[in-house]
Amino acid sequence: MQNEVTHEGAILVLSGPSGAGKSTIINAASEEIGEYYFSISTTTRAPRVGEENGVDYFFVAKESFEEDIKAGNFLEYAQVHGNYYGTSLKPVREALSTGKLVIFDIDVQGHRLVRAKMNDITTSAFITPPTLKALDERLRARCTDNNDVITQRILNAKEEIKAVGEYDFTIINDTVEKAAKAFVIVAKAARLKQSKEDEVKFIDKWLGEKSD
Repeated sequence: MQNEVTHEGAILVLSGPSGAGKSTIINAASEEIGEYYFSISTTTRAPRVGEENGVDYFFVAKESFEEDIKAGNFLEYAQVHGNYYGTSLKPVREALSTGKLVIFDIDVQGHRLVRAKMNDITTSAFITPPTLKALDERLRARCTDNNDVITQRILNAKEEIKAVGEYDFTIINDTVEKAAKAFVIVAKAARLKQSKEDEVKFIDKWLGEKSD
């Protein structure tokens, strides 16, 4: 997957409460973080009006999805209302092989799964507004959810924040400009992380070269 100690494929996991501004920060920083692949889910349900394959989801047949389950090609998956949803490792591996930074926007449990499978090349950041009050204000300002949904998102956020210590970095989204600058630094750091394989190769190469 990786050869020498250069800017090759790496994984960056982003987590944080709904309303933290993860997508906004990625978009604001996209021109400065180099080539990247944003991981999207695979599903067996039919596309809805306006949805595009490879943009909103990867839409596949149920038989194909189940074959990939047997082959161990999913990071995680679930069946909801008769349809499968999951995070396929195939496009992730393909992106890594071409030297891209793979970005996951997933929850705390998803972060743990990525760490369990690909910890060597994974860097993570927890993105959050500065306070719970600020999160509540942002969720209400969006005017996209009713009060019950907002209440549930706040309850979820209170649990998610307890896992902040599991992440390599915390990005406080006070303003998008400051948060995007921090995100660029984290993304560049992620590209520099060496896998165990890289470390061994580097040591062998370093010891094998004679000084003048």
